[in-house]
Amino acid sequence: MAVLNARSVLVTGSNRGIGLELVRQLVGKSNRPEWIFATCRDPEGPRAQELKNLAAKHLGVEILALDTSEPSSVKAAATRVTEWLKGAGLNLLINNAGIIKLRTLETETPDSMAEVYKTNVIGSMLVTQAFLPLLKKASQESSQKGMSCSKAAIINVSSEAGSIKNVLVWNVGQIIGYRCSKAALNMLTRCQSLGYAKDNILCITLHPGWLQTDMGNKLGKPPLTVDRSVQEILNTIPSLSEKDHGTFVNLDGKVLPW
Repeated sequence: MAVLNARSVLVTGSNRGIGLELVRQLVGKSNRPEWIFATCRDPEGPRAQELKNLAAKHLGVEILALDTSEPSSVKAAATRVTEWLKGAGLNLLINNAGIIKLRTLETETPDSMAEVYKTNVIGSMLVTQAFLPLLKKASQESSQKGMSCSKAAIINVSSEAGSIKNVLVWNVGQIIGYRCSKAALNMLTRCQSLGYAKDNILCITLHPGWLQTDMGNKLGKPPLTVDRSVQEILNTIPSLSEKDHGTFVNLDGKVLPW
């Protein structure tokens, strides 16, 4: 089984759900990254307490404010990470932050859809733009050939709910803005895969499953726990390579239809 050997990882939306569990499981690895940058909108707020407790127990877990919907916040976070890395690059960027609005075809509004897009699509684009120099640096400095998450990679956490072919759990919730945003995020990933191929930066969009999180529970009774999903994801991503570049994959690595 392939092993993740990334020196540095950054996860957005780390104060709860998938993001928090990614940080928790990464620090538990015997070959854990030296640097784990855990970002969220309000590190000092009560919703970040569990993340702060986790960081207090593990050196190298750095919590910083990053609101993906605010360009100035994104730029400030990139500046701080650059300072922490002291000339080194960033190996793995996981764009995990996302929101959902329980709207239907009849109740969706321009403001609601715009808010979801701002976080789920535009936010992921802004974060990637800000950290791209660090990803390029990691790729250039690596002795590895090809592409991998240990070298330089962008993982955009998407959803099969945004698959135009599958339209996962439509009978459970229409969530129009969310579905459309994830379809758009998938296209953003494809564009990134074309634009960053020359830099050997692996670009993947990933469906983590319908999970028992604050977001997933809004739609009913998800079948999958967060810890099981993240365990599967961390078993899968070390084996992703240039053959997977620009694809939409399930948490087990199998390709999903756009």
